Amino acid sequence: MLFSMKNLILIRHAKSSWEAPLQDFDRSLSIKGISNAHIVSSGIAEFLPKTYIIWSSPASRAKETALIFAQNLSYPIESIQFKEDLYTFDRKQLENVIKSCDNSFESVILFGHNEAITKFVNKFGDVFIENVPTSGVVFLQFEASSWNEIEKGKTKKIIFPKDLKKV
Repeated sequence: MLFSMKNLILIRHAKSSWEAPLQDFDRSLSIKGISNAHIVSSGIAEFLPKTYIIWSSPASRAKETALIFAQNLSYPIESIQFKEDLYTFDRKQLENVIKSCDNSFESVILFGHNEAITKFVNKFGDVFIENVPTSGVVFLQFEASSWNEIEKGKTKKIIFPKDLKKV
């Protein structure tokens, strides 16, 4: 059977602010987080597939990160899908959401939270990553025709904010 490829681009939300006494869900981005989200989103366009969908956790910090990336990648913000199930720190729940993706989509960019993202990329990628930092991006590719069949894939690219900052 001929396999198609599924591309998953996982992005951990940018650095959030702890200034205000808010619920975890409502914490927004810090100044550094906003800056890093702009730096990373401007530095990944050349690596992205031609077409993709964007999914995001609805938590403020993930939503704001997704909006910055969408703006810099000229992706229509009204097309971002905010999924309640992505507000998770659990790898298994993240895996279940990803495996539920419609197979007509070859590529998904997903904005979420640690520790789910780091554990997911270590289970499904072929490069061990100690910790995916805020605004970190990990590109995974799977030889599968269906999202619910994804197994061990290839870690195609890792981009962390420190990689793009001028020294």
